[in-house]
Amino acid sequence: MKARPVLYTLGAFLFILGLTMLIPLACALFYDEADVWSFILSVGITSGTGGVLYFASRPKDKKIVLSHREGFLIVSAGWIIAALFGGLPYMIHGALPALTDAYFETMSGFTTTGATVINKIEALPHGILLWRSMTQWLGGMGIIILSIAILPFLGVGGRQLFKAEVPGPVKDKLEPRIAETARSLWIVYIIITIAGFIFLLFGGMSAFDAVNHIFCAMATGGFSTKDSSIAWFNSAYIDGVLVAFMIIAGMNFTLHYKLLTGDFRTFYKDSEARFFLGTILVATLLITLDLRLNVFADIIKAFHYAIFQVSSIITTTGFVTDNFAKWPAFSQIILLLLMFIGGSAGSTGGAIKCVRILLVLKQGYRELYRLVHPHAVTQIKLGHETIPQDVMKSVLGFFVLYLSIAILATLAMSTLGLDMITSFAAVATTLGNVGPGLGLYHPATTFSEAPVLGKWILSFCMLVGRLEIYTILVLLIPEFWKK
Repeated sequence: MKARPVLYTLGAFLFILGLTMLIPLACALFYDEADVWSFILSVGITSGTGGVLYFASRPKDKKIVLSHREGFLIVSAGWIIAALFGGLPYMIHGALPALTDAYFETMSGFTTTGATVINKIEALPHGILLWRSMTQWLGGMGIIILSIAILPFLGVGGRQLFKAEVPGPVKDKLEPRIAETARSLWIVYIIITIAGFIFLLFGGMSAFDAVNHIFCAMATGGFSTKDSSIAWFNSAYIDGVLVAFMIIAGMNFTLHYKLLTGDFRTFYKDSEARFFLGTILVATLLITLDLRLNVFADIIKAFHYAIFQVSSIITTTGFVTDNFAKWPAFSQIILLLLMFIGGSAGSTGGAIKCVRILLVLKQGYRELYRLVHPHAVTQIKLGHETIPQDVMKSVLGFFVLYLSIAILATLAMSTLGLDMITSFAAVATTLGNVGPGLGLYHPATTFSEAPVLGKWILSFCMLVGRLEIYTILVLLIPEFWKK
């Protein structure tokens, strides 16, 4: 493990992160509000620290080759320091003066979780609100991937960073070179974001609200500029647009890339995409029926609320149009299960991911089949592709680790005086990068009253969930640090 390339890369990353704060600074200047100096100081501290690290650790060789261990360390440390420095505008401005709250909010942003500790969102200045949404938009595709697209110009190879950052058991390479892949992903991300922005403008949103909400929809993050989230707009059109773009963001961006390049067949043949859309359909129909029988007299209204909340939860976005904590238990349980399923691999969504759920189900069926036909030679396939045994072991290992962390974190939260439902739902929603939960921290409340230690536990859950467990837990293995 070499410290110099790690510090050099993190320095470049911090410098870039500081430059992104110039955008909310421009917004603050435009609206002439009290957050101007908070961004000036934040840009100076973040980019200044990054610049010092970059030049102090600059290697003699022009090109750095990162090992896989250094890649994992850079990604993990990158997200941790992003949340630390990204919280500076909140603390300096005074919106969230406490380090714990600022770190929780920023980690929630960069991990696209959407859980918040802010009680009066609409009272915040425009620059702070824009930065809050930008943390989600940057974190959605991955700030590290953004750096990968730029770091080659600085002489830093990005392959190991990409391997550690891209979510899902199989990494899709769109282009021969990793930097080109990162740039291709970002181009697709930006194109769809612009399209969503235009659609929201047609729905009557202001340009500022449209920018913020499409940033958070594409990132499957869920931050809003309104205290009551999407319910504030009371618009079926806006709800429909956000449902469409949340579903798009919850699907593998490789498929969107291929679709934009004219490859339509791959999109429709993808097994995970069919499973993802099928799950949305089934969950929506079940909740619609439950709401129609127990809450709403109108089937159209029941379907409206059901499809929005199902799309929001399975994609781990976290936007809300109604307080689902008041819905019947059957609907709440379905939404809680969707928090664990999550979106597609290669999407901006979190949780376990549909492809892993699909593979675990196929593995279960395979074991049942072998009980009936013990001598049969069977293979697990996704479409026409056979899944290698090492991938299946990784998937099953991930599944066990995910549930184990959920159980341990729930036990830890329960020791802080929280009831079982609140503890379990808080862990499920943060580990899955969803946002709103059940119990004390439901859609109509925030995490502001959570115990300080609880906020750090949940921040850890957000980080582990966003980086898909292995990237963080591998750092805890003693062998990782040995030569």
